[in-house]
Amino acid sequence: MPITSHAENPIIQTNFTADPAPMVYDGTVYLYTSHDQDDADGFKMVDWRLYTSTDMVNWTDHGAVASLAIFPWARQHNDAWAPQVIPRNGKFYLYVPISVPGSPKNVIAVAVADSPFGPFKDVLGHPLVGPKTGFIDPTVSIDADGQAYLYWGNPNLWYVKLNKDMISYSGEIHQVASKPATYQEGPWFYHRYSHYYMAFASTCCPEGIGYAMSDHPTGPWTYKGSIMDGDQRSTGNHPGIIDYKGKSYVFGFNYRLTFDETPIHHERRSITVAQLHYNPDGTIQKLPWWNRTGVEQIEAIDPYKRVEAETMAWTSKVKRPIDRPIDWVPGIKTAKGKAAAVYVTNVTDLDYIKVAGVDFGAPGAKAMFARVASGANGATMEIHLDSDSGPLIGTVDVPNTGGWQDWRTVSTPINGAVGRHDVFFVFKGPRGGPLVNFDYWRFAQ
Repeated sequence: MPITSHAENPIIQTNFTADPAPMVYDGTVYLYTSHDQDDADGFKMVDWRLYTSTDMVNWTDHGAVASLAIFPWARQHNDAWAPQVIPRNGKFYLYVPISVPGSPKNVIAVAVADSPFGPFKDVLGHPLVGPKTGFIDPTVSIDADGQAYLYWGNPNLWYVKLNKDMISYSGEIHQVASKPATYQEGPWFYHRYSHYYMAFASTCCPEGIGYAMSDHPTGPWTYKGSIMDGDQRSTGNHPGIIDYKGKSYVFGFNYRLTFDETPIHHERRSITVAQLHYNPDGTIQKLPWWNRTGVEQIEAIDPYKRVEAETMAWTSKVKRPIDRPIDWVPGIKTAKGKAAAVYVTNVTDLDYIKVAGVDFGAPGAKAMFARVASGANGATMEIHLDSDSGPLIGTVDVPNTGGWQDWRTVSTPINGAVGRHDVFFVFKGPRGGPLVNFDYWRFAQ
């Protein structure tokens, strides 16, 4: 009987991520995030990352697509806060709140790329707006008539009309005279059918997700209630809302991975997702706090096409022995050698990667190919179905390829891979060091 695969919250485990900014483009969800450093106590954020998915369960890590370094006029040590990206006229516009030397106030900057994967480049050499109190958390949407609106703010809500070039604005900056009840920060502005929505992080702290509606892009905004109440397990929140393949989703974050490691609060957040439901009048049905079991998979993974190793639904990061350093877990690294731009690294004995909902069909797979590099001896990669101890369908003997950037394609016979299953790649080998760098995989019939 085929299994029904679901996301596991949080959906990203190889980095601490926050401030989700999903964008639907050309059939794919592009999830831009801020990034809490592994050793963060308070906020420690210097770059913005990108993850993609076509099934809402498995997410592919594309690394950092921008950092504070692309704005050399900005302070470089912390303020890579909540981003949003929007496409227009074949280009992609990244809006971010950052800070400048000599001013305690934030500004909003814009960078432009020819691809959703970047590289994003600063085209102004100075802020788009600011400095002014509360200039954080930009959100942007383009109306049906082509007019773009940029909103932002904590604790007040502000907006301005962007010009068609998306890097300048016309008219005055407006403060919303009557902001929605419970509004705190993190606005997410969008329109759906005839309604305009302003979702936001509400009533700090802890923050839930509230929302307001309007018949016009500039309000007035009528508070409609809570999408999700706050919870003591999470001081903050930040919504991102999309429609995708006939369903609606809301992204946010919690601190689950942090608290799996320590009871001490640190600003090390993790992005989550839930399905959203609208009533016939456009209002939004209230959700419980983020469940560990997330949304249902939309479509299966095709194993007979190349799949990047950094595409995963879950990793064993949170199950590492307590004495194992944080760097020695399945992770993602940007390559400078012969591999693709991003690959899995720092895997050690008994670590695993889960890929949800892989459809082998019938008669099923007979072989698997993997692109690997290793400077270790005695490493193997077991392939299991449905759990890390489920049926074993094949074992890859990982050779010492001569170095961690000396890539080689290896293969193994496969037996028993028929129908739809979750697939677990379980790494085994000598303890005390990394075993393999893993670039991509592909099954064959």
